[in-house]
Amino acid sequence: MIYLKSRTWLIIGILVLLLLAVAAYWATSSTSVNITVETNGTDVTVKGSTSPLPLGNVPEDMISQMKDKALEDVQDETSTVESIKADMESIAQSYGYTAEVTLVSQFGEDQLPMPATVKGTSMVPTLQDGQDIIVLKTDQFQVNDLVVAVHPDYGLIVKRVAEIDGDQVYLKSDNRETEIVGTESRVVNGVEEVVTIEKTPLDAWLPKENVVGVVKVY
Repeated sequence: MIYLKSRTWLIIGILVLLLLAVAAYWATSSTSVNITVETNGTDVTVKGSTSPLPLGNVPEDMISQMKDKALEDVQDETSTVESIKADMESIAQSYGYTAEVTLVSQFGEDQLPMPATVKGTSMVPTLQDGQDIIVLKTDQFQVNDLVVAVHPDYGLIVKRVAEIDGDQVYLKSDNRETEIVGTESRVVNGVEEVVTIEKTPLDAWLPKENVVGVVKVY
């Protein structure tokens, strides 16, 4: 009789331990969520699912907030795959979730596109003024690639890679014509002269790190 009671208590103890282990497992795993950010550079879709089992719906407000932030990030030339994932993880944390984030684009997983619009005629006939383009953010480019880079005076520019020398890259305009943009009056040695204002192609040596990415869609 004593043996049976001991065995019964042993079974009860094991069951209690199992229940505690299951409760602890669900307490930790139920707050995990898988987030997939899909973008083509102009639009963003965010999908979420709980892990490891579908324990409930992911809050719509969280997904909506993630979508708005992801779209803002995609359009920011300074953003990276890592920074976007960090932003999604931060939003999930504010809702009590631990997020595992995957970013997918038309170029593959963890390949980040960015939209841009051409301004000016320096890349005619390849690119036209006002033309929309999609840039793949990458530091892998080669001579003859079209790239978007940050110029210290003009901000974002789109040019062709003409030369790479160490950590410097030489960018050139496709349009080699000099454009007459107007005239102005100047006084030279007491004599007023009308001077023609010309716009020459913008070519520049820039650090490789200034290159945002390669133009893939135009």
